[in-house]
Amino acid sequence: MAFGVEHRAIKSVVRHCSGGKGDQTNALNYIARMYANTPSVSALEGSRRSLPRVAFQGIAGAFSEQAIHRFWPQGATAVPSETFSLALQRVVDGTAHFAVIPVENVIAGPVDAALTALQGVTALRQCGELRLEIHLCVIGIPGASLAAVRVVHSHPMAIAQSARFFAQHPWLRPTVHQDTAGAARDVARDGDASVAAIASEAAADIYRLSVLARGVQDVPDNWTRFVVMCANGE
Repeated sequence: MAFGVEHRAIKSVVRHCSGGKGDQTNALNYIARMYANTPSVSALEGSRRSLPRVAFQGIAGAFSEQAIHRFWPQGATAVPSETFSLALQRVVDGTAHFAVIPVENVIAGPVDAALTALQGVTALRQCGELRLEIHLCVIGIPGASLAAVRVVHSHPMAIAQSARFFAQHPWLRPTVHQDTAGAARDVARDGDASVAAIASEAAADIYRLSVLARGVQDVPDNWTRFVVMCANGE
């Protein structure tokens, strides 16, 4: 299925949801069926003798980077990109072989910015997909405590996935950041014990931060669906 068609189908399903739990479940089930016949990413493995270069939005420690290593367990070179559009453009101009893009989350729904970027690209096609478990942590500088934190930075999707946590901790003010790993990097750089990030535990390890709370997503079986994009001629 061409991605433009997929994009319109997802939007149609979401648009007709009334917001009830049953409608949301039906929408996600429809999307899952829509992807069921997508070629397996395993078919891409071994398609290149050298490690594939795979673009993603974000920096080291992003969930998209985790998805890349899940897609290519034999190894891949992750190529950080500031935006979804830039990640896709790297494939168009040949500086990356593939791009891995998140398209929907079980809690927060469609990733609108990613879908918009995908809709604007005609030189690429979808050649794989993966559903990745997403476990969110609140992370801060060493020695910080959750009680002392006042501001929590993260990507809007991660904030949306943690609504219950913020409701249960009203002194925490969620603040939008471009990506989860970038928020973690900035917390480490600034060294302010009153500021934390919601990101992966891997990001905490990379930027030498402490985990202040684990599993802050609204549901334990949280996941995001990613698509693999490649050039039309691949």
